[in-house]
Amino acid sequence: MSVDTAEPSEFSPRQNAVLEQALRLLVDGGEKALTTSGVARAANCSKESLYKWFGDRDGLLSAMIAYQASKVRTFERNGERLTAASLHDHVVIFARDLLEVLAGDVSLALNRLAIGQSHRDGSKLGKLLLERGRRQIDRRAMALIDAGKRAGLLRFVDADEAYHTLYGLVVSDLHVRMLLGEPGLKDTARQAEKAVTAFLRLYGTEKVLAEMPALG
Repeated sequence: MSVDTAEPSEFSPRQNAVLEQALRLLVDGGEKALTTSGVARAANCSKESLYKWFGDRDGLLSAMIAYQASKVRTFERNGERLTAASLHDHVVIFARDLLEVLAGDVSLALNRLAIGQSHRDGSKLGKLLLERGRRQIDRRAMALIDAGKRAGLLRFVDADEAYHTLYGLVVSDLHVRMLLGEPGLKDTARQAEKAVTAFLRLYGTEKVLAEMPALG
C-alpha cells in the first residue's frame, strides 16, 4: 500500500492505533519524540512493521496527517438520497468534526510544528498538512456540497466559492487565535449549527429554505 495514494480508510485498525500513538507522542514530546524507535515502543510494534506500513519518517507524518483529517466526516454513503433534513445533518456533522479536530491538541501541535519549520530548507510538513490534511477535507466536503446541488437543495455557480464560504462561517479566525494560545470554543455544537444555518440561508434552494425553522 502506498501512503501517498492511500485513503485513511485503507489503513487497518492496527495501523490506525499506531498512528494514534504517533500523534500522541508528537503532542506530548514535540518533534524530537517522533522517532521510529519511540513510535515502535509506544505502539508495541516493530520498526520493521513501521517501515513496511508507512515507509520513512515523511511517510509516517503523511499517514498521521491523513488519519487525523479522516476524523472530519462528510457525505460518504453511496446511493443515499439527500433531503433537506439529511443535508443539514451531514453539513452539521462536518462542521462539528472540523471544529473539534482543528481545536484539538494534535492539530494544534502539527500546525505549530509546521509553522516553526517553515523557514527550513527542505521542510515538508507544511506541504503535507496542505496536501494530506486540508485538501483531503476540502475534497470530501465539496463532494457533499455538489451532491446537495444535484439533489436540488443548494444553488451556486462556483462550488469552490460556496465551500470556502462554509469553511469561513464555521472556522472564522478561531484556529489562528488558538494557535496563538487562546482557549477553544466551549460549545462547538452551537457554533456548527449557527454556521450551517447561515450557509443554508445563503445557498439553500426554496426546498431547503421552506424547512429552515424545523432544521435549526
